[in-house]
Amino acid sequence: MAEQIVVAGALVSGARLLVAQRDRPPELAGLWELPGGKAAPGESDAAALTRELREELGIDVAVGRRLGHDVALGAAMMLRAYLVTQVGGALQPHDHRALRWVGADELADLPWVPADRAWLAELADVLTARQKDGGST
Repeated sequence: MAEQIVVAGALVSGARLLVAQRDRPPELAGLWELPGGKAAPGESDAAALTRELREELGIDVAVGRRLGHDVALGAAMMLRAYLVTQVGGALQPHDHRALRWVGADELADLPWVPADRAWLAELADVLTARQKDGGST
């Protein structure tokens, strides 16, 4: 059986990261995550992430570099994260309870979906670097 890939997008604007609060399933409701979803069979990570963020947030994105390493979500499911930049659309929480922009100093204080914690240190580094150079990197 082929491994299921789940993609997540770290949307950074200036020195802030967009985080999304889950509405379901019950065991994850209220926790924060990087938005994204499952890749369809044969779909590239970038195409899946572009499609998922359009569906979930109403935005178009350019997919950038990959963050860290894959995170196992089970025996046959892997989670991957990428930096993304918004290139169009209007941000709306179509599939989440809430959206929030956070800075590097707020990352550790959020109740995160467990799998997304793998990237917190790298995300903090990205946001801190952007803050130091005025949000342009």
